[in-house]
Amino acid sequence: MATKVLVYSDDHTVREDVRGALGSRLSGSDQPIEIVEVATAPALLSRLDQDDDIELAILDGESTPAGGMGLAKQLKDEYDPCPLILLLVGRPHDAWLAAWSGADAIHPHPIDPIELAGLAGRLLTAPAAV
Repeated sequence: MATKVLVYSDDHTVREDVRGALGSRLSGSDQPIEIVEVATAPALLSRLDQDDDIELAILDGESTPAGGMGLAKQLKDEYDPCPLILLLVGRPHDAWLAAWSGADAIHPHPIDPIELAGLAGRLLTAPAAV
C-alpha cells in the first residue's frame, strides 16, 4: 500500500516542486508514495475529513488567504490522529511560528528537492514516539 502525502499550497508551482522532489517512492525506501494535492483550506479540511490514512501533510506557510502555519495549528488541535506535518516556510526566522503551530518539521523556500525528500523520508520512517 502506498504512503499518502497531502500537499497544500495555493501556488501550483509549489505543489509541482514538492511532487517533483518527493518522486514516486519514499526516500531511501521502495515504499510507493501517493500524493494528494489541494489548493484551498476548505479542500484540505474536506480531504482530511474523508481520508484518515494521510500520513504526512506538507503545508505551504506562504499560502493565502489561509497560511500553512495556522492550518497546522488547527489540524494539531482538531484531528486525532493528526498526520505528521511538514511546513514550508519563507523565512528562517519563522521557525518559532512553526514550533507554535505544532509542526513536526520545517523546510525553507525555495525547495531543495534532495533535502525535502530526505526530510519527508525521515519523518515517515522514524519510530513513533511512545
